[in-house]
Amino acid sequence: MKPISRRALIRNSLAAATTAAVASALPAQGNPARTPLSFEDYRQWDALKIAEQVRSGEVSPLQILETAIARAEAVNPVLNCIVEKLYEQARAAVKQGLPDGPFRGVPFLLKDLGMLLEGTVTTHGSRFYRGAVASYTSTVVSRYQQAGLVIMGKSASPEFGGTGTTESTLFGDTRNPWDLDHSPGGSSGGAAAAVAAGILPIANATDGGGSIRIPASACGLFGMKPSRGRTPHGPRALSSIMSATHAISRSVRDSAALLDATAGPEPGQTLIAPAPRGSFLQASREAPRALRIGLVNTPITHTPVDPECLRASRDAATLCESLGHSVEEVQLPVDAREFFGAFGPIMAANTVARIRSREQALGRSVTRDDLEPLIWERYQADKDNSAEQLHAALATIERIARQVALLQQHYDVLLSPTLTKPPVTIGKLSLAQDKAAYEAEAVSVSAFTSLYNATGQPAMSVPLHWTPSGLPVGVMFAGRYGEEALLYRLAGQLEQARPWFGRVPGAV
Repeated sequence: MKPISRRALIRNSLAAATTAAVASALPAQGNPARTPLSFEDYRQWDALKIAEQVRSGEVSPLQILETAIARAEAVNPVLNCIVEKLYEQARAAVKQGLPDGPFRGVPFLLKDLGMLLEGTVTTHGSRFYRGAVASYTSTVVSRYQQAGLVIMGKSASPEFGGTGTTESTLFGDTRNPWDLDHSPGGSSGGAAAAVAAGILPIANATDGGGSIRIPASACGLFGMKPSRGRTPHGPRALSSIMSATHAISRSVRDSAALLDATAGPEPGQTLIAPAPRGSFLQASREAPRALRIGLVNTPITHTPVDPECLRASRDAATLCESLGHSVEEVQLPVDAREFFGAFGPIMAANTVARIRSREQALGRSVTRDDLEPLIWERYQADKDNSAEQLHAALATIERIARQVALLQQHYDVLLSPTLTKPPVTIGKLSLAQDKAAYEAEAVSVSAFTSLYNATGQPAMSVPLHWTPSGLPVGVMFAGRYGEEALLYRLAGQLEQARPWFGRVPGAV
């Protein structure tokens, strides 16, 4: 008999603990929708399948919720992906009755950054925002609730989303379910770790420099950053033009259906993405026409790219060609110094505004002890930036966006690695370290991803490759502004050609 590995023993014991916890929370009463649901069955369903099972009466929303809670309680002590539990609020919402939306009864997490739910705390991963209770609910969160999603907690984020990992002094380190010594990426690393570990099939995420796509790549998941203006930021929250709100999911169709449920302007919104023709969900079910694809293997930073990441993108290019698309290698018309010289002040303005907003709320000035060491250094360097600097940075970014748009007149999609390296080990991108050591590692973390935050284009990370040691490596596809539907068509085709849903991590 083949010996069972320690990793398999841990995984099996956690799965058994999840099912046992559900059994104790939902004693059998002769009703199929009240009998315990095994974790193995639960993990085989994406969010739309869960909602289908709920609508049919095969399972109840409470049964689904208790399964998710049990799984969270089993693995969160190891992963540290959920930083605020909203279990009782979730149970109350289920008992009160859920809207009959496309995701009725599906458990959901909000990112602990920029997502406000009235009466709950959003810390933005910062000690300075500890205890900050929201007095209103973000528009996009209201749309999640209207879609039938059951909000059961907040997922971990680094301070102000300021790095490509999910580690903070406030909450500690979030770990990757594929290998606990590695980071799940950031800043939506808590969301990605929770989805990869099977707590739920989809979770809210935001992306200001790659923060949906980076953790999707690191955790073997699908992550779509929508076009600028596709989903709302309001009604009153601070936001950057670089940032977009959506989700990380196991299936393409869940991502598409959630964007259908949340897309569209809110009152007062003036930056609005072009209306799609039909639904994104329908697009994900349709094969794309033959596409012209530009293969980008050199990041704008010109930093080295790990061979596994290059192998992932080249293999994806070969796969696309086998599906009838044409691929040729291209270079991005972007100067790194110019780009990051403009990108930095724009992101800094958002951080300074967030800190000063909290100062006003608390009636005191921020101190060194309130912030991560590197965030404090950035704040000291950027707090006196001028309006002229910001205006020049915005003008530069707009010019770069036009240059990339001209390139994409010749290519429907740009294909590249999502990251320049496989998932890094814990501590490499922490904000609580020496600045020089951090910058040596961080220079390449968003080398491929941040460009599309600046241009406002949609971009997605697709889980098509794993290293020999079992770490996920995502591949990124960027479309023209407003063309999420085309990306969903391609993603659905890739998902059919090389399925990944059944591939789950073994560390938990």
